[in-house]
Amino acid sequence: MTTTSEAAPSGEPIRVIVIGAGLGGCACALALKHHGHSVTMYERLRGFKRLGDSLGLGENALKLLERWGGRDLYDSLTAIGNQAENMQIRRWNDGKILAQQPLMDMAGYIGHRGDYHDTFLRAVRDAGIELNVGCEVIAFDEDKPSITLADGREIFADLIVGADGIKSKTRELVLGFTDAPKSSGYSCYRAYFPGEYLKGDDNRLYSEFVDHGDCVNIWIGEDTHLIQNTLRGGKEFNWIITRKLSHEADMEIKESWFQDGNMDDVRKLIGNLDPRIAAAIDKTPYLLDWKICYRDPLPSWVSKSHKIALLGDSCHPHLPTSAQGASQATESAAVLAVCLKLAGKENIPLATRTYEKLRFPRTRMSQRNGEDLRDRWHNALKNLDEGTEIDPESVMMRNRWLYAFDAEQDTVQRWNEVSTGVAEELKDGHITPLCD
Repeated sequence: MTTTSEAAPSGEPIRVIVIGAGLGGCACALALKHHGHSVTMYERLRGFKRLGDSLGLGENALKLLERWGGRDLYDSLTAIGNQAENMQIRRWNDGKILAQQPLMDMAGYIGHRGDYHDTFLRAVRDAGIELNVGCEVIAFDEDKPSITLADGREIFADLIVGADGIKSKTRELVLGFTDAPKSSGYSCYRAYFPGEYLKGDDNRLYSEFVDHGDCVNIWIGEDTHLIQNTLRGGKEFNWIITRKLSHEADMEIKESWFQDGNMDDVRKLIGNLDPRIAAAIDKTPYLLDWKICYRDPLPSWVSKSHKIALLGDSCHPHLPTSAQGASQATESAAVLAVCLKLAGKENIPLATRTYEKLRFPRTRMSQRNGEDLRDRWHNALKNLDEGTEIDPESVMMRNRWLYAFDAEQDTVQRWNEVSTGVAEELKDGHITPLCD
């Protein structure tokens, strides 16, 4: 098979600016550097905190990250993740196991987002990629293209990539209008805290979930579910309750990792929950109330000049139940880097438009996977007759099909077919939208 190196045209490196140094931005920078492009990153924040809680990385992403950063990077990432072999899906009120499946079927390696981010940032530094922090982008010129920073500097490149997250400013430029988030109709209470908060209790109802190494358990109920992780051999404990919002007032949009939650509200939610895990949740020292926001699929990920492209949450945000947000951002990074390599410096529009057409169908399938799982969990126990057993398959996660995919290999294989169609669209001056 032809490799990306064999297929790549020669010439000067393509200069790329990446806006945002989150997981997607770091993955993009690593992919671009690996494929011979010149990349510089700009990040609004001056420093990075250990934000968030649990996040999964699947083998579809890990194989790419190993390719770009070596075995040491792969080993560092997998060491962060939960080491349990299986996960259990349980009935809400009593914890009866309804299904059991390998943890790799869920999200791959589940670990703290902040730990993964630190490792991504270290890989960026090890690759010699320039990362400029404290640099807020206040304006774009999509034709040059260039960005203007808050200090007045204008920076030029051949391509600008907006990996600036769910609140992306770059997305508004690409769309041509302000893109306000919508409520998904669901909210999460989330907590991640040291396991020591669960020590020293004589009545340890929750011992099986904290005293026997890493584990993952999921409780499903009507219009709600709870995911629990014990990580690092019991040193860290994480839980997430997702519930359907019932009142319009509750659906106020607050996209923030800093919205404190109220434990009294949580205690009302878990009044009929399996007492064993409810006892652990009751000891939570702090939590977040995080509204799950939704954005409609975008008709384009690329600006009118074809020289500004979106990546990751800025164009394909995922629900938590998809367990693929970071992994799909990593795949997008791979596809963009390979498209640029195959197209060459003189054909940036061909690269960016081929990139979005290659990526859109797969990211939509991955997004819908998360919606499907949430709905199956939230409806599985509704209207069941007493004593009726559910089919375990009906509540299992269905992510395994995602993992064998090699985004770089797929891009090389499909490049000629997809780029030929894109070239015709560019020639005619009519770009087919990704969706209606």
